[in-house]
Amino acid sequence: MKTQNRRDFLAKAAAALAVTGSPLPGAALSFDRSPASQDEQFPPKRSLADEIKKYRKIDAHAHVYFTKGNFEQVIDIADRLNIGKLVISRPMVPGGKGEPSEFIECNNLVLKAMKQFPDRFFGQLTLNPQYPKESMEEIERCIGEGMIGVKLYNHVKINDPLFYPVIEKFIGLKMMILMHMGIGIARIQYDAREPKGVSIPEDMVEAALRYPEAKFQLAHIGGGIDWEAACKAVIGVPNIFVDVSGSNNAANMIDFAVKCVGIDRLFFGCDSSYYQGVGHVLAAGITDAEREKLYFGNYNKYLKSIGRHVD
Repeated sequence: MKTQNRRDFLAKAAAALAVTGSPLPGAALSFDRSPASQDEQFPPKRSLADEIKKYRKIDAHAHVYFTKGNFEQVIDIADRLNIGKLVISRPMVPGGKGEPSEFIECNNLVLKAMKQFPDRFFGQLTLNPQYPKESMEEIERCIGEGMIGVKLYNHVKINDPLFYPVIEKFIGLKMMILMHMGIGIARIQYDAREPKGVSIPEDMVEAALRYPEAKFQLAHIGGGIDWEAACKAVIGVPNIFVDVSGSNNAANMIDFAVKCVGIDRLFFGCDSSYYQGVGHVLAAGITDAEREKLYFGNYNKYLKSIGRHVD
């Protein structure tokens, strides 16, 4: 029997449930409750589909894959959810050695996607600082081809001296350093596939304090990490931005992040869990202005700082 991996399932589920084509659950439902008395006044009824299309969106944590038709599938889902731009990378296989041939192949896939959909995809390269020469060469090649940052994985901790030349290079470029965070049910009980080199929020804080000029993005607080501890760890570290992507979303995660980290340091992202990524921002108890910042404005501000903003 043919099996289906989790990411493919989530992507296909999102496509099936998205706004156009097939309605999202509740798309025809009102946000309003019945008035308790005739004196109460409520705004006109709005559909969930209308709410989704109300906000422009930049997905600050997206991926593409080697499966046939994946680029088109991602664009189709993004169209349904009004995600105008996606910042894509292709991480290396979990548990692998992360050799140059592998990260070059991943980066080539991202470049191919960028060329096929230049108006929709921003690219981020990946690398492994255990191979310093090849990593620095790959930075030059990929940034020269139009990429806007780097997505790092779990081969080496972000505060390891091996990363110092990479961080210093991106300081010069003024570009974002997105780092995978260890996933699991708690900070001290990680998924079995996470190696010893996986970073935790405290590692990023150490790197950010060492390099206050650098721009760091802490990955997927909805991805299975201890999101409360992650948000608390980055309090007072203004050069760390937090993306809220992932498929594991507690009901008050966004609200907690806004209160703890501040709305201006949060990035919207899906990490391939598109329906969840859009939905938990809509469900959060935040203002329309805050929702606009989270979905679009905050990351576009970063893009503006490097001359690549969306009009």
